[in-house]
Amino acid sequence: MKKTNTLIAMLLIFFSMTFLLNGCAPRGGFEESSEEELTKVTVVLDWVPNTNHTGLYVAKGKGYFSEAGLDVDIVQPTEGGTAQLIAAGQGDFGISYQEEVVIARTMDMPVVAVAAIIQHNTSGFASPVEKGITSPADFPGKKYGGWGSESETAMLAAVMERYGASIDDLEIINIGSADFFSSVERDIDFAWIYYGWAGIEAELRGIELNFILLQDVEPALDFYTPVIIVNEELIAEDPQLISAFLQGATRGYSDAIENPREAAEIFLKHVPELDEELVYASQEYLAEQYQADAPRWGEMKKEIWETYSMWMYDRGLLERQINPEEAFTNEFLPGEQ
Repeated sequence: MKKTNTLIAMLLIFFSMTFLLNGCAPRGGFEESSEEELTKVTVVLDWVPNTNHTGLYVAKGKGYFSEAGLDVDIVQPTEGGTAQLIAAGQGDFGISYQEEVVIARTMDMPVVAVAAIIQHNTSGFASPVEKGITSPADFPGKKYGGWGSESETAMLAAVMERYGASIDDLEIINIGSADFFSSVERDIDFAWIYYGWAGIEAELRGIELNFILLQDVEPALDFYTPVIIVNEELIAEDPQLISAFLQGATRGYSDAIENPREAAEIFLKHVPELDEELVYASQEYLAEQYQADAPRWGEMKKEIWETYSMWMYDRGLLERQINPEEAFTNEFLPGEQ
């Protein structure tokens, strides 16, 4: 569930990409129709399949997408970040996160978030309790395992600064996609994890963690991660398709909220290689997180986009400011705003 490595470097290769994903197809109507007449669409994930994506697999498995007239193919990204793939037309829908969308917008990539999969940022800094790391004030002199992006370093510097500490006193080690648990045993003291996966796994293993939720130490870091994105061209050319897709996705995530065990069972049919106990436990946790305190699943707030994009700009992570209202929309979600 980590972000792809060196996000900004990958975004810079956007215009040099020439490969296409299989399964992308021309648009078509999607009224009540036979299976042969379903509109084929491709969803590009942000990483390997995990419980963030369960609602999509439920919608596919229970026929919610087909009832909306869609034949949905869920694929993993082949190369680069999801934002540049969607911007290049190499997929209809993508799973991304607010940070990637904001950076992409500053590079004139026409991507827009149309739904938040999880309402609040469930990630944070985790360490075994014996490391004694309970706040950013304890980071100096420790080893942090990360993936090497500029925004990651900026977040570390910001939260340490709030606690009177300097990032110059922190040793940063690029561990890439290495396993968190083996890394903290051998090479590092703490890392940035998503609690819904690695945190739940620690509980199942009986490993006690000190977990520092990002927004508890820096409120601006309560950004949307992950989100569903589309290309602006799709909004202009086929808004009905977006509405149909989000209708199916909303039903899928609603089922995952109401019956997480059944949702986990459906998800495991698609990715049987995953640990069943972890998937079930993670699904129970995320059932409370998908919608959380929002009036409906997927809805996003303008102030969250404004606050986080300004936070990024103030720390030199953006070459220019963006218009947050152009980076996201709630208009395709079913139900009243």
